[in-house]
Amino acid sequence: MILKFTDVDYTYHTLAGETEALKGLNFDILRGQFVSVIGPSGCGKTTILSLAAGILQPTGGEITRGGGDCGYMLQRDALFPWRTVEENIFLPLEIRGTKNAAEKSRALALAEKYGLKDFLKKRPGELSGGMRQRVALIRTLAAGAELLLLDEPFSALDYQTRLEVCDDVQAIIKNEKKTALLVTHDISEAIALSDKVIVLSARPARVVAEHDITFGDGTPKSRRNSGRFAAMFEKLRDELGI
Repeated sequence: MILKFTDVDYTYHTLAGETEALKGLNFDILRGQFVSVIGPSGCGKTTILSLAAGILQPTGGEITRGGGDCGYMLQRDALFPWRTVEENIFLPLEIRGTKNAAEKSRALALAEKYGLKDFLKKRPGELSGGMRQRVALIRTLAAGAELLLLDEPFSALDYQTRLEVCDDVQAIIKNEKKTALLVTHDISEAIALSDKVIVLSARPARVVAEHDITFGDGTPKSRRNSGRFAAMFEKLRDELGI
């Protein structure tokens, strides 16, 4: 187990009053799993990521972490446009003060392993949207993160690129034996990418259902092509009330 939420509550406090975002939230993630969270807009999905990362602290309940650092991938790739791909990948090492020869070599090895060797001296503006997201993922992996928190990282991409990048990112995460927690509005994406899908209620969020995705060979393409895909899609849509 790498992450466990036990009866977690979270309430936002503002001058206008209180907003209860989460109430009695329970779920766990095993090491090596790819887990997606889906739910209505505004139900607190991004709040869950902030709590998992330790950016926020729960107002009730307990969050147990199984060790290892967290890495965060945002809706936008957040690459610095004035830095080269190589310099962007080195950024976490600079922040942590670990930009030594060994760490740089490890980061470059990851970049070359996943097809960035010929792009290291280019700047983000010279890359496609899909390639930029790959750089963002390699930057996160270069920091040594064990748990990757993905906040709708594919939402800004066009449909075809989104499919390609989803497959690409899932393959890299699985190949590197990392754990991922993705929040998304896209039911198809959640099914295709995940070992488990968690369905949330409207705010204050609680877990409505959890589903282990066991069909296909574990790749997004095989899951999309499975005869069980459509039935799972309809089940999740019903649980979301849409």
